[in-house]
Amino acid sequence: MQPPVPPAAEVADRLPAATELQGKMEKIVRHTLSDRVYADLKELLQSGEMEPGQRFTLRGLAATVGTSAMPVREAVGRLAAEQALEVLPNRAIRVPIMTRDRFLELRTIRIQLEGLAIVQAAQHRGAAELAGIQAYEQEFRLAREQAVPDGRQAVRANKGLHFAIYRAARMPALLQIIEGLWLQVGPVLNYDLASSPRRLAEGEAHIHHANMIAAIARQDGEAARAALVADLTSASEFILARGVLR
Repeated sequence: MQPPVPPAAEVADRLPAATELQGKMEKIVRHTLSDRVYADLKELLQSGEMEPGQRFTLRGLAATVGTSAMPVREAVGRLAAEQALEVLPNRAIRVPIMTRDRFLELRTIRIQLEGLAIVQAAQHRGAAELAGIQAYEQEFRLAREQAVPDGRQAVRANKGLHFAIYRAARMPALLQIIEGLWLQVGPVLNYDLASSPRRLAEGEAHIHHANMIAAIARQDGEAARAALVADLTSASEFILARGVLR
């Protein structure tokens, strides 16, 4: 026998009220916007498109991304917890100013962890992953070889290249740690690749990138790691020599 069908009034009583759904939907939309703002700010920080010491307001950021202040406040709170942004006493938001000691500490950690990632990538990458890595290298070269080298495009391609490699390592926990390191060090890349067209044109980054990719293509993990270390060291020594860090 079929179970008795409950009266329509009884079914209606079991459904959440429209006002309850509205509140929940608003919360979902807000969190979705917060996640989007977080992802956008994270990309800008990691790609070196925000500079150390650069300041913002919640209202200004909200106007830029076209949302209310609440999703921006939540995204900024997450990034502040990750030491990627600072909330100042006057409620302004600032990209942290990098000290020399902190930069050297981050470089030491990055060499170890990113070195591990590129070794694993060289050993485990597939053909599609290698093609993706090579595409970012080509994008970097195009930015460098323009009549007036494009520093902004170069820093985006540089970030894309490195993370295409680290994703190919197939170690999600390691990738998450590296992402956190780049949140802190990414803005300092403005002092290197985006510092001047001449620096981009005459620098050695494209050589190190080519060596990294050649080693990954032949699955030589140690050679890939050596090329990565040369890349990180060359960039960091240029930044340190400029005297822009405290």
